[in-house]
Amino acid sequence: MNKELNSIGLNKKPSDTTVVVAMSGGVDSSTVAGMMKKEGYNVIGITLKLYDDSKEVAKSKQCCSGQDITDAKRVANKLNIEHKILYYQNKFKQGVVDNFVNSYLKGETPIPCVQCNQTVKFKDLFGFSKELNADALVTGHYVKSVTSNNTTNMYRAIDESRDQSYFLFNTTRDQLDYLRFPLGDLHKSETRQIAQELDLNVADKPDSQDICFVPNGDYASVIQKFRPDSFKKGNIKNLHGKVIGVHDGIINFTIGQRKGIKISNNEPLYVVKINSDKNEIIVGRKESLGKKEILLKDVNLLSKQQEFEKNIYVKVRSTGKLLSAKVKLAKNNSANVELIIPEDGISPGQACVFYNKDSQGYKVLGGGWIKQ
Repeated sequence: MNKELNSIGLNKKPSDTTVVVAMSGGVDSSTVAGMMKKEGYNVIGITLKLYDDSKEVAKSKQCCSGQDITDAKRVANKLNIEHKILYYQNKFKQGVVDNFVNSYLKGETPIPCVQCNQTVKFKDLFGFSKELNADALVTGHYVKSVTSNNTTNMYRAIDESRDQSYFLFNTTRDQLDYLRFPLGDLHKSETRQIAQELDLNVADKPDSQDICFVPNGDYASVIQKFRPDSFKKGNIKNLHGKVIGVHDGIINFTIGQRKGIKISNNEPLYVVKINSDKNEIIVGRKESLGKKEILLKDVNLLSKQQEFEKNIYVKVRSTGKLLSAKVKLAKNNSANVELIIPEDGISPGQACVFYNKDSQGYKVLGGGWIKQ
């Protein structure tokens, strides 16, 4: 086997290697572009225009807004690299926004960032990078990737507070072998330090906090815009089926929610179930939230089935901790997950991501969408 000659695991000199860097205009992707340029790679920066900005979006702390495109262009000029803008508004609307709205109407809690990675970023941008004959697609995600013998595996980032592996579980094997994540071994403070050393204008830029197309976190306004008929009053019931209140639309509720139920009770009430078919919200006490069994659909595997015979950890929400579990893979890309200890607030529409631990850290084995 030839000795690997460059930092992204390819047997080529950096000067003979072309990389596409997905540049969102934030400090992470800008720093990655600077790192690749400094190491001598041929860098092509690509920024995606995903939606048409409103005044609300322009003022909010979001990625991929108009200001971000301007920032990405400035960074590209500073680094003296080629920069392209791809206009993917229609693709984003169909693949991400419509799915987000429909998921809420079904009583689910969607994750648009996974849909965005799965469709626009790692499908369309992946294809475009291949058309450019690039050797790799490089992003600023905080994910650790280890490449050996032309196979790349994905691990949790060193900086666990920034780890984004949960959002990338649906990456295909072909995509993963082509993708590179240089920030996986860095802490955020180190990324900003590198950006300052490279004299990038975004070195001190605040992180985006909201879903990109949801102004100031007000997702109900997005659904109101696209589906104004969805705010229908319905019953709030207790676990015994008794009507104890009325709601203004199931989209205002998520599993585990406590605030906004507006029902007086001796003990706090939590949303335990959302029944979209009957337009009902089911509430109960906190102990009713704990679940041990999860049914998954549309499971994506990044590893061999033998790995599921070992100790498995799962993550059932992006900000959640790793949970010990047993995973039984089933037909039609489904799976049954049994948690060793019950977990509160598990919601359909969220992802359940599989991990195991080896010498490199916590490896992502794949994941699926929580069905029930």
